[in-house]
Amino acid sequence: MKVVTTLAQLRDEVARLRTSGAVALVPTMGALHDGHLALVRRARELASSVVVSIFVNPTQFGPNEDLDAYPRQLAEDARLLEEAGVALLWAPSVEEVYPAGFATSISVSGVSEGLCGASRPGHFDGVATVVAKLFNQVQPDIALFGEKDWQQLAVIRRMARDLDYTHPHVSDIIGVPIVRESDGLALSSRNRYLSPEERAAAAALPTAMKQAIARIESGENVPATLAALEAELIRAGFSSVDYATLTDAGSLEPLAIMGNAPARLLVAARIGRTRLIDNMPVGESL
Repeated sequence: MKVVTTLAQLRDEVARLRTSGAVALVPTMGALHDGHLALVRRARELASSVVVSIFVNPTQFGPNEDLDAYPRQLAEDARLLEEAGVALLWAPSVEEVYPAGFATSISVSGVSEGLCGASRPGHFDGVATVVAKLFNQVQPDIALFGEKDWQQLAVIRRMARDLDYTHPHVSDIIGVPIVRESDGLALSSRNRYLSPEERAAAAALPTAMKQAIARIESGENVPATLAALEAELIRAGFSSVDYATLTDAGSLEPLAIMGNAPARLLVAARIGRTRLIDNMPVGESL
């Protein structure tokens, strides 16, 4: 595996890889876990070569968020990626991605509003901007993102369609299912912030979500079920719930009743200093 840190190096190496077939991109912020490696494994099934980017993107962090504390472990991440069969690691500096005078931002309306977009103003502008740059830099044939951040996936797909990205385009932005720990908690780089007591309590999140889904699928009142879900998380030790919402799986429009279209339960809740997000499909068993 080669590691490159400048755009000129990246383009030379990607051109070389492209002579052997399709190139897949897996964008990450590092601090890799098996959820990231699941993306790599899927990418290797779909393309001849896999490029992984590691870049802690400052424009998607708010002023009181964890940019400085976000875990950085490039050497360990590089080792994991090489063992996983990645061909190229793109690890640029902030200055390489955002040169002096950088003044452009991409904003995606609709799917970026509400949910995490409401509690993290500007977050999805930062996500859309850096992902657009990564698409332009690598020009992959396909790109893979985890389904754990379902809203982020919707934003990226909307951006790709609206801006006419043909490599990748909307049908080549692949969501990979959430990887979970044995007690159901979704893998996240931020899980390492949890104390042992908080980690034990955090398992209540997927458990309470599954219970809420069962109630919704059985026909119980959606607003009442969501309120009960929030109350259960507070009883379990969460300090607050940013949102617990049933939405249309594609548009992310909130749903007050369960319809025939694919739906998703999305939750964001805080425990200690850590904000956890999760989502699950609703209605698949109907």
